[in-house]
This record gives sequence, structure tokens and C-alpha cells, in this order.
Amino acid sequence: MASRRNGTLYLGVTSDLIARIHQHRNGLVDGFSKRYGCTRLVWFETHDDLQEARRRELHMKKWKRDWKLELIEADNPQWRDLYETLF
Repeated sequence: MASRRNGTLYLGVTSDLIARIHQHRNGLVDGFSKRYGCTRLVWFETHDDLQEARRRELHMKKWKRDWKLELIEADNPQWRDLYETLF
């Protein structure tokens, strides 16, 4: 999730991406993403195993910001909000 292009980034794990994005977009989740306006889905990846997804999240949270930006821009160079592509 991002606040805007090259803005604040939020990284998390969920078992229901559509519901979680809805919560973020509508300010229903208190915390970092609400405080910094992270409402745009600019990148995501899926995993079959929740534990694997959590390991990936923890690993990525240690990444430098530049690495995260490169990952986003490799698949979404325009920083489009990908929420609508989920339907």
C-alpha cells in the first residue's frame, strides 16, 4: 500500500486481500496505514502458505526503501491503484 507515487509505503499480510484493501481505503484500520494515508494498492504477491507469506513480509520489512521501490516499479511503473484489477 502507498499514500501516492513514491510516498509512504505500508507492507502487510492478509488472508483476504480484497477485504483488507477495503478496510485501508475507508480508514477502518487504526495504525500506520491510516495515519499516513496508505490507501493505494500498488503491489502485491500471493502465497499458498500463510507462514511463507509472513516470512516474506518480515524479510521485506528489513529491505531498503529503494529495493521496495524497484519491486513496485518493475510491475507497476505508473503506480496505478491495483485494487480494481482484483475483480
